[in-house]
Amino acid sequence: MLGFVTAAGADTIQEFLVRHWRQPLASQGPPPGRFSTLEASLAPEACGACHPAQLADWRTSLHSRSMGPGVAGQLVEMLESDPGSALSCFTCHAPLAEQAPRVADGARARANPVYDAALGARGLVCAGCHVRAHQRFGPPRRDGSLTPTAPLETLPHNGVTRTPAFLRSEFCQSCHQFTPDGFALNGKLLENTYREWKASRFAREGVQCQDCHMPDRRHLWRGIHDPEMVRSGLTIDASAGASRYRPGEIVSVTLTVESTRVGHAFPTYVTPRVVLSAELVDQAGEVIAGSRQEKVIAREVTLDLAREVGDTRLMPGAKAVLRYQWRVDRAGVRARLSVVVYPDEFYTRFFESLLAQGAGRGEAQIREALTATRRSPFTVFDREIPLT
Repeated sequence: MLGFVTAAGADTIQEFLVRHWRQPLASQGPPPGRFSTLEASLAPEACGACHPAQLADWRTSLHSRSMGPGVAGQLVEMLESDPGSALSCFTCHAPLAEQAPRVADGARARANPVYDAALGARGLVCAGCHVRAHQRFGPPRRDGSLTPTAPLETLPHNGVTRTPAFLRSEFCQSCHQFTPDGFALNGKLLENTYREWKASRFAREGVQCQDCHMPDRRHLWRGIHDPEMVRSGLTIDASAGASRYRPGEIVSVTLTVESTRVGHAFPTYVTPRVVLSAELVDQAGEVIAGSRQEKVIAREVTLDLAREVGDTRLMPGAKAVLRYQWRVDRAGVRARLSVVVYPDEFYTRFFESLLAQGAGRGEAQIREALTATRRSPFTVFDREIPLT
């Protein structure tokens, strides 16, 4: 059990987290009588009144879009046809009790009396992590201290309860790790990020999720959609077997991608696809027909999540190597090598299939989401090597 304690001195981190993330989250209830309208609000902008830097970061993050058109478009029909599954999505995508339009009522669902439609569309808001029963929770101060600097009743929103839990990977586990009995394919949980980290050297060295995804406590949570974040986690190298080849000889080129600074599987989930490719181009820059070869890094599953097709992801420290060979038939040939990331590859295919079958009343949102997934690919490595 984790031995650090909260400001109150009564809870270990584990005890705090069990209580903090107990599902479903309880509604906030009525705010304390002394609270102003701003203090009682759960809107991100209310928090941003005193924490503008955190609000600005959050607005750029995927957390702010966790209830985006792709999720919201599917929920339009699911809330009626399969309310249990639909409500389970809110657990992470919009976790506050005030964000779900319905609540479970046995095997059925009924209208949520505390539902706030404006809040529901905002995704993982500040309060999702920091507010319970209108009480604020957060990390220790930068100097490590936990105790308040003044009587709580004199501080905005009655101060904040500070705990080291906010600086530990275990805080992220609630949404980024399925339970042992959770959905799995081929004996592997669909969401297994925390355990991947736990098994890595980063956990042994004390590197937490927050150290990479919230550097300097910034609320950015950059990941697979961010080119610089991806580049920072990989070491990519390209080399030719010889400095020059003559026409008629077989060229040999190697492209290597090593996961050197990624603290979990790369990629950790089933939606991205990373493609290593090599091809030959002539003096005019045109691709020589048939010369392209590829190697894929991904966990590929069927669209209905019924079967794992393959798993070529890189665990921390592992490498993917594309060994390219081709007989050159002319002078002036170059090898073009690239590594391209498709962060939403699964979603692209899934939304295309959903629209082909009929997306119902969520169709407009699904089309919007599909357009966004088609814009998300980016290149993290691109090099040409003269060969002849």
